[in-house]
Amino acid sequence: MATQSVLRYTYRMQTAVLKPWISSEEYLTFERTADVRHEYVNGEVYAMVGTSRRHNVITQNLSAALRPSIRRHGCESYTENVKVRVDLANAFYYPDLVVTCDPKDDDPYIVHAPSLIVEVLSESTEAIDRREKRAHYQMIPSLREFALIAQDGRCVDIYRRNGVEWTHETVTEGEVSFESVGVTVALDDLYA
Repeated sequence: MATQSVLRYTYRMQTAVLKPWISSEEYLTFERTADVRHEYVNGEVYAMVGTSRRHNVITQNLSAALRPSIRRHGCESYTENVKVRVDLANAFYYPDLVVTCDPKDDDPYIVHAPSLIVEVLSESTEAIDRREKRAHYQMIPSLREFALIAQDGRCVDIYRRNGVEWTHETVTEGEVSFESVGVTVALDDLYA
């Protein structure tokens, strides 16, 4: 991976590491052939860790629940291996699930206009998901909903765009409504 001479200190997960700065173009070129997925935030690259089986089951359950309805509405969903571009943060992330309903959003590797983004929380990534990613995702003009799903308990935090404001709802029993795609999912099915 080519690097520039600019170096930045990275404070993520309470560890200071000296890392080279790279451009988004260099990142995208490198990422196409990398053995491990990486996220990119303003010149810095972070290797992705694997997920637990429970994490994966929750993602699959949600994907299966959403898929029939979103396909009827001309939307597409992707899990874990498709990047989302956040232009205003100069970032690329791999959310656990992303839905796009924009027919012009046709890049083969990157979703540029998501309607819904979901992150399943892990102990090692929860703080980043709740602060950095939430703040960055909410900068995406097309995004209508962002959900954080706990894997160690029945809890879904869902953030919805209401005009220019964001509202927050926590669901711990019954059903969670993904209004952006017109789907309601029972927590029993999500956590099955």
